[in-house]
Amino acid sequence: MKHTKRYLVGLSTLLLLVVGGGVALGRALNKDDDLMEDMTPKSMDAILSEIRSLMQDYSIEAYIVPSVDAHNSEYMSLHDCRFQYVTNFTGSSGTAIITLTQAALWTDSRYHLQAEDQIDPAYWTLMREGLIGVPTRDEWLTSVLSPGAQVGTDPFLIASTEFERLGAVLGRGGYRLITLERNLVDIVWNNRPPQTAEDLRTMPLEYTGKRAAEKVADLRLVMQEQGADVIVISALDEIAWLLNLRGSDISYNPVFFAYLLVSHGNLHLFTSTERINETIREHFRAEGISADVRDYRDILAGIEEYVRGGNRLIVSTACSQALYAAIPADQRLQVYSVVAKMKAVKNPTEAAGMRRAHVRDGAAVVRYLHWLETVVDGGNVTELTGAAKLQQFRSEQDLFVDLSFTAISAFGPNGAIVHYSPTEETDLPITRDGIYLIDSGGQYLDGTTDVTRSVHLGVPSAFQRECFTRVLKGFLSVASAVFPVRASGTVFDVLARKPLWDVGLDYGHGTGHGIGSFLGVHEYPPSFVSNSASPSNQGLVENMFSSNEPGFYEPGQFGVRIEDIVQVVRAQTAPHDFNGRGALSFYTNTVVPIQRKLIDIQLLSPGEIAHLNNYHRRVLEEVGPLLLRQNDPDAYQWLVEETKEITVS
Repeated sequence: MKHTKRYLVGLSTLLLLVVGGGVALGRALNKDDDLMEDMTPKSMDAILSEIRSLMQDYSIEAYIVPSVDAHNSEYMSLHDCRFQYVTNFTGSSGTAIITLTQAALWTDSRYHLQAEDQIDPAYWTLMREGLIGVPTRDEWLTSVLSPGAQVGTDPFLIASTEFERLGAVLGRGGYRLITLERNLVDIVWNNRPPQTAEDLRTMPLEYTGKRAAEKVADLRLVMQEQGADVIVISALDEIAWLLNLRGSDISYNPVFFAYLLVSHGNLHLFTSTERINETIREHFRAEGISADVRDYRDILAGIEEYVRGGNRLIVSTACSQALYAAIPADQRLQVYSVVAKMKAVKNPTEAAGMRRAHVRDGAAVVRYLHWLETVVDGGNVTELTGAAKLQQFRSEQDLFVDLSFTAISAFGPNGAIVHYSPTEETDLPITRDGIYLIDSGGQYLDGTTDVTRSVHLGVPSAFQRECFTRVLKGFLSVASAVFPVRASGTVFDVLARKPLWDVGLDYGHGTGHGIGSFLGVHEYPPSFVSNSASPSNQGLVENMFSSNEPGFYEPGQFGVRIEDIVQVVRAQTAPHDFNGRGALSFYTNTVVPIQRKLIDIQLLSPGEIAHLNNYHRRVLEEVGPLLLRQNDPDAYQWLVEETKEITVS
């Protein structure tokens, strides 16, 4: 759908004066002034030199640039890509710290290879998080700062919990963490893309399963239990879900820039007021809610009004320091996001929609893999053209809206870069001489998908087959697990890794992430990670959805990952029911065959083979008829072959 673009001035472009717990707003920067600026891209030397000059003006020795926006979003609008602008690194997770003489970038193992390729070592030092001998941000800062030095950051771009933690660490060393009145990157970024505020999409009950009024009522019950008068909601996916609205302000993420204050009697929505037209107002009426709509920039004033009234306000542990500091300690209650926990448990309509969306998505992926097999010998398929063809197949499916992220279409050595995205400079041809990893997903009105398959179109080596099969064993261990209600995500992370650990192999990313219902492809909770203290590790309950995605990556050679979306359901095979606690298992929503050629059958147990055969039988039963209805009998015959039963002689 084509929309007229409008522009939304971000809070970080406002003049801010932070004094104790209060924040005073100055005038918004005049965007017309930008027209008089030199829009020529600046060199890295110029960017860092100008930032360092500003740091001296603010009397700080270090400046922190995180890879988030004011809503702690994982994916950025172009307007908010400050981290990318100053580093040239396009990974979705990292932290940059600039001092007067040095600059360092921290990122986790998913992005080590990518960061090596993208950052300029003449200006930046790569800190590979998780490796022995690599200093943490805390350690590095305290080693380079002079006595009594100040470290600056943007209060809208640092979580309050991280601000408190880092502030305490620096304080013990005699240093000070402060928030600045301006974002220094914004000042030097002369050709910064404008922020868009696109039209909103209303979501009917047939997809949401619950009216906004019911969701708000549920939320107010929790507020009452917590003894709170107001809740401050800043996460964009939470606002979209609660109001049954969707947007397109961030690519692939159907969200819109907004804040929401919910009291026991009112809803205050802070967004671009121009897009709240009669269609949206009628939606609110149909959903049984009434919203006071105010300008996006008024959020701090809105909080202050409730503070002056003596109200007690809830903020999430992920909220920014700016919002947190606007509420006095005796009026503030900070908890893990109430709305995130509500949203993570899909209602029956959402759950059914997710299953339907995955069948259609499975048909698109099957058509693509069949197409790839038939054309690969022509030598004209590359990572980019392959991803484009898969997008075409998805776009032909009912209820398709967009991709859910940029496809990780990675052949051979590029597959070892966990979150690789092909560019014209890195685009490799797909051939029969290596493993091709395709991690992709779609946004449908009734669900969000995320699937990874690794295939070899030629003859895999023994080592490639072993690695693939050990990843598959961990994948099947998670998929077949029976576990008690509220089991920790750490359990599944260990189950997935054990077959690799048995021979000294591992992977450097988590094993599973939550996923939205026509919302973010990465949502939390749940979370399958090694760190049991992770805030998003809330324990599993029925109708949570998660990815199941172990992998293995041989640098410079290949990558293997298998990923499905699984749904937490009641277990049918646990007679003792964990002494009444309740037994759960997983239902696999994704329906795409797993390549048998890459499997070393000798490494699989009879139970694992039976599970895989049962899965492939269901893939054929659910996707096959759809392929025939879509008039693709060749893809259907390919699927018949790919799902044939595995037998052991």
